[in-house]
Amino acid sequence: MTDEFADLAELMREEQELTEGLTERDPEARRRRGRRGLLITAIVLVVILGSVGGYVGWALTAPLSAPAMTSQAPAAPASSPAPVVLPAGAASAIAISGADAYLGPTASTMWATTGTNDPRPMASLSKLITALVILDAKPLADANDPGPTITFSKADHDLYDKYYVMGATIAAMPIGSSMSERDALATMLIPSASNYAEAVSTWAYGSQGAFVSAARRWLAANGLTSTTLVEPTGMSARNTSTPTDLVALGRLAAANPVIASIAATRSLSLPGPGSMANTNDLLGVNGITGLKTGNLGEGTYNLLYTATMDVGIGQPLGIVGVVLGETTRAAVDNDVRALLTGIGEGFRDVPVAERDQQVGSLATPWGATAKLAIADNTSILTWSDTPITVDMKTTTPKTYADGEVVGSITWTAGPNTVSSDVVLQGSIEQPTEWWRLTHPGELGAP
Repeated sequence: MTDEFADLAELMREEQELTEGLTERDPEARRRRGRRGLLITAIVLVVILGSVGGYVGWALTAPLSAPAMTSQAPAAPASSPAPVVLPAGAASAIAISGADAYLGPTASTMWATTGTNDPRPMASLSKLITALVILDAKPLADANDPGPTITFSKADHDLYDKYYVMGATIAAMPIGSSMSERDALATMLIPSASNYAEAVSTWAYGSQGAFVSAARRWLAANGLTSTTLVEPTGMSARNTSTPTDLVALGRLAAANPVIASIAATRSLSLPGPGSMANTNDLLGVNGITGLKTGNLGEGTYNLLYTATMDVGIGQPLGIVGVVLGETTRAAVDNDVRALLTGIGEGFRDVPVAERDQQVGSLATPWGATAKLAIADNTSILTWSDTPITVDMKTTTPKTYADGEVVGSITWTAGPNTVSSDVVLQGSIEQPTEWWRLTHPGELGAP
């Protein structure tokens, strides 16, 4: 097009020179001049029309700037602390296995304690040690193995009167009656019959002296160095232990299939003792599966307990806990129920996003717009007030069509991560031809 303008300029120059050399009286010159003027006019029109056509072609095909995208990750929700209520009026300890990623790396060993870790009277928690030491000498093959038969003598029968006078829990033991080892252990543990604790431990070791010596060796071998046992029933306040030792004892007892099975039994009926109910009235409450109660009167109520709790993390929690020195049995039960309820409620699904929640937008110079929105309702499982972090990534759309995936948002809380797509809501349409023709300054961008 530059060459055409140059040719036109040359032609006009020549026309001017010719005009200057002619007179108005030369008809032939005037005719040539007219014809040349028409030619110049035609050439000018051609040049102008060519220029307009070139602009139109360029305007209709020139590239456009990409739509401007803005985005903002949604704020992470804040979770409230778990409603965990630890026993306030007693010494306690609790260990929780299966959730270290949520509760901390030491939760399986010891998650929380209250009070001091000083030795306190165990009371009938002692009978768990007695049962384990008896099984060390007289093992059973499995939880259903009745074991050898024990026949009770007059000396055994006299223990009924001995412990009756002491105010202990007792069960009938007629002279000459017999019972399997497993049933005798059940009578010792379920109703907490003290006369059975002494009779069966003497049967296993030959004398109380031999039993106590064996019990001390057993405690040392199992690392229970802060536990003292001087007799098999717990009637002596000199049978003492600490919360941390008792949690360890609870693990040992729960790992023994005979003890675990007996401790989970709500009631039983046997010839001689008759019907017996478990002293642990929390069995089945909050997933509690055992183990043993104990008390020596007001201010010495104890419970060593195990529980299994499904909180939705893929495997149930394994819980071992102890409360020592509460004022009443009801207070112990309330302590344990409140604690386990709080732990269960502390694992929760926290909503982090709603479907169609806007997280950004697209806009163009010609007025087309679209939204960036979260594709799905999303929640994350977390523990208590564990912080939740948010990470959003977006990409340049390819089609700019409604529903196109243009990114993702990821939420993380403790060991858990969840994600949702970010999608376009609405399509970015091309500008009209008129807009292109009238907005040359918006065209030509790569």
